Amino acid sequence: MRTIEWNDIENCIEMIDQTKIPLKLEKKFCKTIDSLIDAIKSLKIRGAPALGAVGGLGIALSAFQYGGEDREEMLGAIISDAKRIKDVRPTAVNLSWGVNRVLDKVLKNRRFATTLSGESIEDIRRFALEEAKRICEEDVKINKTIGENGAKLLNDGDTILTHCNAGRLACVDWGTALGVVRSAVEMGKDIKVFACETRPLNQGGRITTWELMEDGIDVTLIADSSSGIVMRNKMVDKVIVGADRIVKDGVFNKIGTYTHSVLAKENKIPFYVAAPYSTFDIERTGGEIIIEEREADELRKFGESYIAPKNVKVFNPAFDFTPMKNITSIITEKGVLDPGEI
Repeated sequence: MRTIEWNDIENCIEMIDQTKIPLKLEKKFCKTIDSLIDAIKSLKIRGAPALGAVGGLGIALSAFQYGGEDREEMLGAIISDAKRIKDVRPTAVNLSWGVNRVLDKVLKNRRFATTLSGESIEDIRRFALEEAKRICEEDVKINKTIGENGAKLLNDGDTILTHCNAGRLACVDWGTALGVVRSAVEMGKDIKVFACETRPLNQGGRITTWELMEDGIDVTLIADSSSGIVMRNKMVDKVIVGADRIVKDGVFNKIGTYTHSVLAKENKIPFYVAAPYSTFDIERTGGEIIIEEREADELRKFGESYIAPKNVKVFNPAFDFTPMKNITSIITEKGVLDPGEI
């Protein structure tokens, strides 16, 4: 079962609702751009490669959602929807990458040209959908290759610490960081995993543990604040995380990643980042990137109950920045890169 795909019968986006995991496996169908934006904002769909796919599919959805017969009007609607989709989550580069890739396919010129490459509205829809589906197919192949490249770094009997969820639910399928684990297990290696809970939305506790247990891979859930003790006590051999954006001087990933990198460096444990080339944004540096801040109630509340004073001030960044000096290698579909090569 894929995390996200196009439903050819309904002409809409079909995705697993990740907010329902682990209690139930439930599909969500996005038939409008508003419903898609809500799904992205509420993290029903999340994870860098999955956001790349949903960005591309979002342009196809915009084309199918248009009900008129004027190509210039359709162009305006698609461009408007593209901006709305990209603005939902500014830190994760794959979302914009997916949107721009499909948008470029249906426009004659890059950067929002004023004419469309299709002879008809149906042509435009076809161009958009074909390219969006191509992104989805490529994502699975890329992740499998990342997994194969990274699995060579793991020894039989290794225990891996990971943060957040960089598995099949963060991608179209297979996963990046967890794809490395899956590939190593597929090779016959005995691999165990420590999954950090990943507060405040517990993607590690809810999603990573569920994925690994579904695959029969040995996983132990720990609090984010326990990573230091498991590293110091030599319970972990390597750390592998995903990435939401890789810039010239470091990596943006789920909040808490930087802390784990410092602890890994202190305890002389290799710290790997697994990510596709679509996550690279090497023309920019960390200081140029806006870090998304999430709603205060994600920290104040657990479910519907307050676990902190209702009016307490909250700082809730979704991501943090890990400098290249803390990273051992970056595992990509084109090979394992030394940070100095970036």
